Amino acid sequence: MEAEETRRAQPPAPEDRRRRKALRTREALARAALELILEEGLDSVTVEAIAERADVTRRTFSRYFSGKEEAALDFARADTERINAALRARPAHEPPFLAYRRAVAEAFDDPEHGSRQRPGAGGIYPLIDSEPTMFAAFERVRVTAQAESVRILADRLGVDPETDPRPGAVVGAAAGVLLAALRLWARGGGREGENLPALVDRVYASLVTEVGRAAVPPQHSTESDST
Repeated sequence: MEAEETRRAQPPAPEDRRRRKALRTREALARAALELILEEGLDSVTVEAIAERADVTRRTFSRYFSGKEEAALDFARADTERINAALRARPAHEPPFLAYRRAVAEAFDDPEHGSRQRPGAGGIYPLIDSEPTMFAAFERVRVTAQAESVRILADRLGVDPETDPRPGAVVGAAAGVLLAALRLWARGGGREGENLPALVDRVYASLVTEVGRAAVPPQHSTESDST
């Protein structure tokens, strides 16, 4: 008991403090980029302005991000990392699509990092569709995250994703559903208090319903059927 209390009383290691400080700096820069772009428009915002709002130097900004688009989309990168972490932890018996769906639900319903903790993020999605540089930055996030998801599902299935199409097909469909839900959420303003996890789950359910319908043979008879 005394040893445990002593460990609790010890101050954090210098490496832990540096890591937390770096995370706070990154989050401050990402938040500043998101806020400024939504306030002033993408073309009007400079990296220098983002650094100033975050109270760091331009050089510090470059340690974390290659540009303002990447900084503004850091919340999306963090979302995908949480999804993949949750996907790795899903029970091995779950079918791949269900595992991905539940990993998404877990990531977005996180009380500390979920959708309610990033006000304004919904306003970025229209810019992804209208601004080529934002689209390119988002594509980099998407491609990197989906490649990792494919590897995770391939490991779960014990297959080679280069020859077995199932991991890629599941991730392509599941990630596409997620993006559709996020865009619906953004059209509603992405306001704090909107239930994004419930919306995501509803859109996933709609895909499952449509897939079920497609699996049922069409109910019609033809001349060839009757002969």
